[in-house]
Amino acid sequence: MRTPYGLEIIESCMGCKAKREGFFCHLSPTVLRSLDVVSYHSVMPAGVLLFVEGQTPRGIFILCSGTVKLSTTSKDGKVLILKQAEAGEALGLSAAISGTNYAMTAETATPCQVNFVARRDVMTILRNDSEVGMQAALWLSREFQGAYRDIHELVLARSSSGKLARLLLSRAPPGVQEADEELYLRSAMTHEEMAQRIGSSRETVTRLLSELKKKRLIRLEGATLVIRDRTGLQALAI
Repeated sequence: MRTPYGLEIIESCMGCKAKREGFFCHLSPTVLRSLDVVSYHSVMPAGVLLFVEGQTPRGIFILCSGTVKLSTTSKDGKVLILKQAEAGEALGLSAAISGTNYAMTAETATPCQVNFVARRDVMTILRNDSEVGMQAALWLSREFQGAYRDIHELVLARSSSGKLARLLLSRAPPGVQEADEELYLRSAMTHEEMAQRIGSSRETVTRLLSELKKKRLIRLEGATLVIRDRTGLQALAI
């Protein structure tokens, strides 16, 4: 059964046919049954706030399909996109476990299906099942390492053009390609979203993209951005 957003409705973790590499997708059937009992399934359009930076944690959101934008905002209102969460990820887990406020804002970037699990139920499952505790520890460790890597790359890139080059390369499709093979980005980002990812302004991103096109490093095919010269873009990103 499909929703008005074109998503296949997932009624149960046990019968899910869209399992991804992720925390809750690879737990034992016993744990998944317990999870089904306390999960609240929802289908949402793009632009819905799941939780807001500074909010008291109510629980976690398991992303079954779609993508979610995770961001933080400075005191002067400048937005920095930290990452784009994909299906299979658990959002708000660190805050739910620690009991501290959410450290970022989560907003659906596309239509999504999410499972909400209240904090009290998350803590009960963690206390009662060592498998979940171990998976939670591994998940949080991967999250920390990913955040450290992203910050490291953002800070060490010497220029806005280097940061943008790194961002474009990070969006390239997975797998091994020939050095001279053109790369079509998996999903298009607006200039504003690119600016929020590299801590710059929309005007700067527009100017930098124009410069990359003039250097024949990229080109645009409608809304699709194509990396023409991966080696040249990698040199810029160093």
